[in-house]
Amino acid sequence: MQRHPAVAGQFYPGNPAQLKDALEQMIGVPTGRLKAKGGIAPHAGYIYSGGVAGRLYAELCVPQTVLVIGPNHHGAGAPAALYPEGEWITPLGSVAIDNRLNSLISRHTPFVQYDDLAHRFEHSLEVQIPFLQYLRPDVRLSAICLGRGDYEALAAIGEGLAQAISEFGQDVLIVASSDMTHYESADSALTKDNLAIERVLALDPQGLLQVCHASHISMCGVGPAAVMLVAARRLGAARAELVCYGTSGDVSGDMEQVVGYASLAVT
Repeated sequence: MQRHPAVAGQFYPGNPAQLKDALEQMIGVPTGRLKAKGGIAPHAGYIYSGGVAGRLYAELCVPQTVLVIGPNHHGAGAPAALYPEGEWITPLGSVAIDNRLNSLISRHTPFVQYDDLAHRFEHSLEVQIPFLQYLRPDVRLSAICLGRGDYEALAAIGEGLAQAISEFGQDVLIVASSDMTHYESADSALTKDNLAIERVLALDPQGLLQVCHASHISMCGVGPAAVMLVAARRLGAARAELVCYGTSGDVSGDMEQVVGYASLAVT
């Protein structure tokens, strides 16, 4: 099974040479200084959020296998959809699904089902893949498209993913794909997003969900971020750091209606 690009030419360049040039500008000189268990990266169009994402990817030591978890913006398919065997196609080529990790995730993780429909038009995972290909051409992928869920369900998924990765026996980077506050002033977005970022830095997945609910923070990937934090903590993560924060207003100049973007590493 092949998952073909849904937003190439829209969210990021569809031409391979132009895409490579864009990635080179966004990532700069990779340091690979962080051997992270997980991270949070934004998923808007590269013109807006690519620089924030690129700052994170430049710092990460990307292992051969990466698990990407993104929100389901369209509502199609299974509530927790694991992409089946096959490959993902981008303008840079194909990325193979890691069938062994997939099998372990399916065995250990409640609520997760094999399903390709949820992934068919979802951009939140797709935009992460070229960054990974650029830094690690032999990268292999597992991908989960996640709908809404309460903390108990998300924690169960995170615990199951940690068990699967432990049994996998090799390094796996978990990338949670999320933008932050949507369509508020830059000042309001910064205030709200700092509340959510504080909970990530504290490695507090339940607190992250609670503060987003209580403070009306429209962080679209809060579920994937919570799952990543649960799994990363179980796998031994002890700290997190904010790599970069920005908003769409930094590019557009419109500070009245922005989307916030944060990139964080969990090590």
